[in-house]
Amino acid sequence: MFKKILFATSATEASDHAARVAFNMAGTLKAHLNLFHVLGVPTRGFSQVVFDVKTKKEVSVDDEYISWVEEEVKNYYSNQLADGVVDCSIKASVGFPHREILRQAREIEPDLIILGGTTGSDEDSVYKSSTGSTLQRVAKAAPCPILVVNRSAASFWGGLSNIVFGTDFSKASDKAFDFALKIAMSLNCELHLFHALDISSTHMGMSMSQDEIEQKIREAYRKIRFKYVSRMKDRKNYSMDVWEGIPYVEIVKYSREKHADLIVMAHNSRKLDIDGSKIGSNMEQVIMRAGCPVISVNR
Repeated sequence: MFKKILFATSATEASDHAARVAFNMAGTLKAHLNLFHVLGVPTRGFSQVVFDVKTKKEVSVDDEYISWVEEEVKNYYSNQLADGVVDCSIKASVGFPHREILRQAREIEPDLIILGGTTGSDEDSVYKSSTGSTLQRVAKAAPCPILVVNRSAASFWGGLSNIVFGTDFSKASDKAFDFALKIAMSLNCELHLFHALDISSTHMGMSMSQDEIEQKIREAYRKIRFKYVSRMKDRKNYSMDVWEGIPYVEIVKYSREKHADLIVMAHNSRKLDIDGSKIGSNMEQVIMRAGCPVISVNR
């Protein structure tokens, strides 16, 4: 399923949760793991002076310094690399994280990009928050799905047996379903198809009666059968559910109930301004709250 994984790491404790998943996945799936670290952003234009995200100091960067940083990344993950089980390469770069991550993705053509937490507070972190600027920009333009591990609870990867696919029936969600189904079939997982009917007053503009809610739930079940179940052929290892409530809350609750090992969702279901695109609020909230890794699919 995944033969080449790009793990963008800050090589700090903030990335440890994602690192646990990245190394476990690479070892289990016999995939090549590319450890990629953006060490800092130039202080001015094309200056060689860079603010190092780990040392929090301005340094003059040359090939020798980059080689030293790569060795530091290797030392940081020495325990995971000690047994030689994971086929791994390490690369450090200078620049804006989202640009460098996307550049590296174009160069090595990974099947999956893994992102973790921040390098510290938002004020002094070039990575910002895991649901902040770096993820927003990478998720929008990435050539492959992105797996985000934001919480410690989400990092205990033990293989895949239950996958939750969250849909809003958009075209973007259709693409996310293709990916979720591919994983489920490849690894023989149970696939849980889920739609959260948004009944918040701010979303609907007015409250709905219980009859209206139940009518929309029935319609959602029909859509799931038509759009997704019909494409699963004779596959029996699945379930489908529709709950009403606040979507991100219901997705997290549902995933917990199903003991999900993975949540798959579309990056964003709406057409957004190219320069100002932000990750969808439901996806952002699910990433922050979920007890398992979350995959964002954008195409």
